[in-house]
Amino acid sequence: MASVLNLFGIEALMAQKYKVGVCDWMILKRQKLGEFQLARQIGCDGIEMDMGALGKRELWDNKMRDPMEAAHFKHVADSLGIEVGAIAMSGFYAQNLAERDNYMALAEDCFDTMDRMGDVKVAFLPLGGCGNDWAYDKQQRAVIAKRLHDIGEAAKARGKRVGIDTPLDAKGNLRLLKEINSSGIAIFYKWQTIVENGWDVAKDIKKLGAGNICAIHASNTDRVWLRNDSTLDVPQIKKALDEMGWSGWLFVERSRDTSMVRNVRMNYSANVYYLKEVFGSNPEPAVKLDSAGRDPQYVQTIIGRSQKVTDALNITWTPIGRNVLNIVSNRYFKLNDIYAERDSVKKTNKALAEAQCDSKLYRSHYGFLADLSLYLTPQEVETVKNVMTFNVVKVTYEAQCDMIPTLKDEEKQQIMAWLIEARELAIDAESSKKKHEVFGKYKGRINNYLSKRGYDLMKEREEWYKRVKARGGTL
Repeated sequence: MASVLNLFGIEALMAQKYKVGVCDWMILKRQKLGEFQLARQIGCDGIEMDMGALGKRELWDNKMRDPMEAAHFKHVADSLGIEVGAIAMSGFYAQNLAERDNYMALAEDCFDTMDRMGDVKVAFLPLGGCGNDWAYDKQQRAVIAKRLHDIGEAAKARGKRVGIDTPLDAKGNLRLLKEINSSGIAIFYKWQTIVENGWDVAKDIKKLGAGNICAIHASNTDRVWLRNDSTLDVPQIKKALDEMGWSGWLFVERSRDTSMVRNVRMNYSANVYYLKEVFGSNPEPAVKLDSAGRDPQYVQTIIGRSQKVTDALNITWTPIGRNVLNIVSNRYFKLNDIYAERDSVKKTNKALAEAQCDSKLYRSHYGFLADLSLYLTPQEVETVKNVMTFNVVKVTYEAQCDMIPTLKDEEKQQIMAWLIEARELAIDAESSKKKHEVFGKYKGRINNYLSKRGYDLMKEREEWYKRVKARGGTL
């Protein structure tokens, strides 16, 4: 058993002081089997699984009520090394706890699911559906406190805690917990609430105390990523939690960049990566960056260039992305070294310099592709090649087809074959100018081929220009 735990890093995960996860309903995978694979790609330690929609139903739309289905989910999670860190009753964001007379049945369904998903210890229960008036209305508040007491005592009897999300600060939450009077109820702390009220998270969280916090929603409202959020001092929050001696789960709920709000992988990968960076749980990439002895400014330029590749693949902030970033950066470093050596040898023996350069380019070219294949699919490797050659293959091919609508299938295939051949050479060229020169030679070959096939290229371009102009474009 120990070897299996080590294989997926679960022993290390269990020993972590801070674990980072995402809410499955926010990554569009609510109780979907794919949530575990996506969580792993994002770089999470685990997920906060939702109980499913509620609406006008009597009980949650909960697949995990079926023991066989739950066992299947648990098996997939375990096989990928992803924990279920909490179970959420997010339906109470919209449902009023004070008006749900079957609240205990809903809670017990949640507790059963927690057992089936690996003896999960923490549940999430937001009070958003109750509005904010209850906090000041004695009658409503008493009803909610009584129901939370019942839920808390049931949770405690089963070795669990239910974390509530309230609109209150530390002082208000401490007062509410006293009224509830059950150690089975704690605060599922939410940074967004504190920021929106203009309170200081680090100060508030210390006033609340470690023992009253069962988990944290470590994100703000959607606007920018956590690393770019000036309203949150995450390192200061981490310092406060360290001083408190708190440990547990940090779940990303929001903090999506609204300029790319639908890009699930990029948004949540970026936030998970940043939290792990601050809270000290980011594993080192397997591929090391070959930056030793290189000018730091040059290294940063190359990293920025290489990130265009991982951005195109939506993996920049993922564990795979970190390795791919280093592989691509190292390729640029290698090319620079090969051409620098060529230029040095050229001073005494030009022929030898070119021969050695060609040999090293050839051998290292396939090593680069092999390294990429350890982390990427063949289609993703194609994307890497295209990004590193400015997508000239796609642009040129589409332009040829648009210019000559009558191209036959075999002619299109030949054009594409030559462009791909050009790309394999251009990817190793020493500069953007040289890359375009490689494509330029192959474009000449394509033009000669089409001329021999009977196309009048000058006339085709003139007609193409007219069509493009007519649709409001330019060449």
